[in-house]
Amino acid sequence: MLDYAAFPQQRQALIRQILQENGRVICSDLALQLAVSEHTIRRDLHELSKEGICKKVYGGAVLQLQDEASFTHRKEHNHAEKGLLAKRCAQLVKNGTCIFIDTGTTNLAMASAFPEDLPITVVTNAPDIAAVLLKHPLIEVIMLGGQIQKNIGGCVGSTALDQIRNIIFDQAFIGGCAMSPESGLTGFDFADCEFKKAAIRQSNQTIVAMTANKIPGIARFTVARCSEIDVLVIEETLSRETRSAFEAEEITLLTV
Repeated sequence: MLDYAAFPQQRQALIRQILQENGRVICSDLALQLAVSEHTIRRDLHELSKEGICKKVYGGAVLQLQDEASFTHRKEHNHAEKGLLAKRCAQLVKNGTCIFIDTGTTNLAMASAFPEDLPITVVTNAPDIAAVLLKHPLIEVIMLGGQIQKNIGGCVGSTALDQIRNIIFDQAFIGGCAMSPESGLTGFDFADCEFKKAAIRQSNQTIVAMTANKIPGIARFTVARCSEIDVLVIEETLSRETRSAFEAEEITLLTV
């Protein structure tokens, strides 16, 4: 068996592999597994964080995800998984309510999943979501305006911010780039994340749906702590350990 205490490069390579596989690591567990001190593990995580591999959190680290490129590119991936998440989210919407639907490919799929007899008001900053909903016979659509950021697929500037601050939502379906029990919901675009925060403040219930490849992980900018999110809709394949960590943050988990 390799003496990991004597070979820091091999030790850090193994930690990197564990991060890629599990999305998060705990210092005490790694110290026991590799027969080194927790201080040594913290030094390793510091080095890996400087490489952009992870973000240090209390007691360990979370995998730092890379930007997923353009909105158009994201629409081409994980169709089946997003479809299941979207249908589950659509089931949470009640007749006569006013909801906000954020940009995002899963939220776009949700717009197509609403039943024909659902009478609601939908506010969105995403033109493709608005276009889908305009075909729905009973849904009133309110489109937030301003410049459309193509990489996001929606409006997140001052005009949209001013408009959303004047509406109270029963539910807000918020998109995100990464999420972990330790860091909450995070994203790659600063303006987009600030807009999401405003939407959450205006909503009585915040719902996030995410594919398993984004959990657990962390992006650059904070959107919301776990305590600010009411419902997390996830794939059943997510590890029991990660699900338990979210449940400890008192988030309602719905699996598909």
